[in-house]
Order: sequence, then C-alpha cells, then structure tokens
Amino acid sequence: MTDTISRRTGGRAARRASRAAPLSDAMRPIRPGMSGGAYQPLTPQDVERIHRTALTALEEIGLADAPESGIAHLTRAGAILGTDGRLRFPRALVEDTIAKANREITLFGRDPRHDMELSGTRVHYGTAGAAVHMVDVDGRNYRECTVQDLHDAARIADVLDNIHFVQRPMVCRDIPDNYEMDMNTVYACCAGTTKHVGTSFTEPGFVKGALEMLHMIAGGEDKWRERPFVSNSNCFVVPPMKFATEACQVMEACIEGGMPVLLLSAGMAGATAPSTIAGAIAQATAECLAGLVYVNAVSPGHPAIFGTWPFGLDLRTGAMTGGSGEQALLSAGCAQMHRFYGLPGGAVGGITDAKLPDMQAGWEAMCSNVMAGLSGLNMVYEAAGMHASLLGFCHESLILGDDLIGHALRCVRGIEVDDETLGLDQMREVCLGGPGHYLGTGQTLARMQTDYQYPALGNRMSPKQWDESGKPDLMAETIERKEEILAERSAARFDAATDAAIRETFTIHLPA
Repeated sequence: MTDTISRRTGGRAARRASRAAPLSDAMRPIRPGMSGGAYQPLTPQDVERIHRTALTALEEIGLADAPESGIAHLTRAGAILGTDGRLRFPRALVEDTIAKANREITLFGRDPRHDMELSGTRVHYGTAGAAVHMVDVDGRNYRECTVQDLHDAARIADVLDNIHFVQRPMVCRDIPDNYEMDMNTVYACCAGTTKHVGTSFTEPGFVKGALEMLHMIAGGEDKWRERPFVSNSNCFVVPPMKFATEACQVMEACIEGGMPVLLLSAGMAGATAPSTIAGAIAQATAECLAGLVYVNAVSPGHPAIFGTWPFGLDLRTGAMTGGSGEQALLSAGCAQMHRFYGLPGGAVGGITDAKLPDMQAGWEAMCSNVMAGLSGLNMVYEAAGMHASLLGFCHESLILGDDLIGHALRCVRGIEVDDETLGLDQMREVCLGGPGHYLGTGQTLARMQTDYQYPALGNRMSPKQWDESGKPDLMAETIERKEEILAERSAARFDAATDAAIRETFTIHLPA
C-alpha cells in the first residue's frame, strides 16, 4: 500500500513539475505573431470605396509642404507639383508603388528570439506614445517623466512575455537639450531591452549621432545594417494632407542609415481628419499611401510600416478619446486596409482615457486591444501603460497590460475545430461507463497549458480563499512585481567597454 501511494504521489508531483516547466514557443497557448483577421468591420465593398476615395484624394487634392528634397524624389517618381505647391499623385504611381513595396518586413531585436515577422495578419503588441507625465499610483498623482522612468519602462517590458516591442512610450522631460534627449532616449531603451525599439528624432541632424551610437551597440555599421534593431517612428504628415517638412527630412536620413520607418499619420477625427470613422480611415490611408510613395522613391523596397493612426475625438468637448469604442473601430478598420494592400501595418490599441489603472482603464484597454488583434493588425502600438489619452504613462499598468494582452491574444488565437478538439471519443469514454466528468482525463491534463492562458497577477481565488489569503490587493501585488523587476540589473545592459565608449562620445544622463 505504501509503495502504491508513493508511486501515485510521485506521478502527481511529476505532472505538476511538468506543468510548471516553461513551454516551448510552439506549445504555448499564445505567442507573438499569431494570425488574427477573424473580425472585419468593413465589407469588401466598404474597403474598395475607401481605397478609391484615398486614390481620388491623392490625385485631386494632394499634399502640401514637402521639403525640396522630397519634391525632387517624388516628382522624379512621377508625382506632379502644382502651381499651388501641392504634390499630386496619379493613380498609376500609387498602384505601382503598392505592387512593388516591401510586403514582408522583419523587425529585429538585439536578441534574435525577439524578431518580429510583419506580414499577413500576424499580430504583435507593444508600447508607444509620447507621454509627458508619469502616473504615480501610490500618491494618485501625475509628475513629469524622466529618463530613468523611460529606462525602467524598457526594463519592465523586457521581461513581459506579451509586450513584443518597445516603442518609446514617454518623453524625457528632465533633459532640456533636444539632441541629448534623443540620444538618451535611444540609450535608455536599448540598455533596457533586447526587444525591437522604436523612437523618433527632433531634427534631421540628430539622426547621424543616433546611428553612430547604434553602430557602437551593434558592433559596427555592417552588423547594424544586417540587423537594424531600432526603427524610426515618423510623423511625416501634419493632417489634413500636408507633409511635415522637418520630419520628412528625418525620414530621409533614417532611410539612408538603414533604419526601418513607421509612416505615422495621426489625424484627429473631427479636428484634423473627417469626423466620421470611414472618412478618418480614408484620409489616413491616403496620407500613408503618399508616404509609401515617398519612401520607395528614396529607396525602393525600404522597410516601411503603414501606420494609419487616426484618433477619436469627443465632439462635445474636443478632448481626445483614445479609450472609446470609436477608437477601437478606427484601428480595426485600418487593419483591414493594411490587409487589402498586403502591406505590413500598425495602428493604436490599448489607450485609456482613465487617469489611473482602474476599472475604466481595464474596459477601455481590453476593448481596443481585442478588436485590433482580431482584425489582424500587425503592430498594435500603445497597447499597455497609456493613460489620460496618451498624456500619462504608468509602470504598473504596463505590468497589468501584460495579463490583459494575454487574454486578447487568446481571443486572437480563436477556436480550433478538428476531431481531437471536438472530443467525441472523450464523450464516449467519460459518459459510457466512465467517471461522468472530464477532470483528470488525459486530454484535459494535456490541454491545461497548451489551450488555456493564465493570468500572472489576475486573481481567480474563491471569496473564501481570497479571505483566508489575507485579501490580496491587485495593485499592491503589481507594485511588488514592479519592484522585483527593477531590483535586478538589466539583462539588456551593454558590456563595459561599449558602455564606456558610448559615454565618452555622448552625454548620458543615466548613471553607469
């Protein structure tokens, strides 16, 4: 009897140990780059009408304020400069560019295991934004962001499975010099994570310094160009339908330096874009098509992400509504346009209008993150941590967002229907002379980890268990998790020689 008990106990222990062991990526219930696309708010006819509207807008209205270099590139490609200074784009030029554009882009991480393949309906979630405030959860206050806050955000994101990339989510308000701010932004992000990093540059001349730093981090310009692990988030347009002159010059410098580009059109529906969802998508599509022509005129096939980012507006007050249902529809509709063109694309999801990580923040972030993922958006930007319609960033919300995105990704994965998942054999076994339940069956145990996503911090205790455990508080546990992460040295930190060389060349504000 003793031996039997021992063997059974050992079997249970072995199964528990097996379940506790990390799964391979192929066996995980969720992972980066799963295919979405099940949700399509636009009909095929809707998509065609938006496409035709965008082409007509480019041909008849065009875009103003291109820099002289941009005018040269675009007119050489076939755009027409009018007497009113606006560049207009013949349909044939746009359609030819779409056909020739880079359709399969890999955004590299410093660590190859974080590489992201952008094609089809592969979905990835990450940070972004330019928050000027940090959310202080303990004091329920907002304060200005610092470079240390940015570095800590990158460090936290580096250990979160469901944050797949780190685009700079905040501005370093403690560095008044714009050049130093841009260089420290690159340093703080890259020293905090080996995932792909996105950033922007204030002036064209700053790109050279950033590339010099990135060459040092990569181990040489050749290695950087082979695997560029930082991309340029570029607001190349000032909606409606105008080029952002200086940003276009930044874009040209980044292209020359081998840096992937996010073509970011961020109109506000009802202010700088039409107030209707369809109109805002059509204008953003037109602007990004103009950007695509621009990029390919400079360097054919250069990796460019189709970044339609129209934002919602509360027309009663003029306030941005990043957490609204309209915002979720805007991003999902944009994802359909990306699929229509077969181009890697990105839009926003996960933004909250809530000022703190509360129930409002939860429903707002989940709504747009799920819809963006289900629509097959390649890059879901601003997916975690963003509050107050992009004015505030919160480390605790970044951590909570990892759980939230885990649920969203499980929705993206969807429902597999085959002989095994339908379980008819299981029904026979359980119901015809079996135990009358599925607890403990081989398939149930096998599916516990491969089919089900479990929260890291979310509490699923019964009220009795919760009470007996001292009534654990979600925010207190999140703060504790944040402190645990930040107590460890960054795994992404540079080797001593590289760090010393960077500090000798640039004014780095983070302590060594």
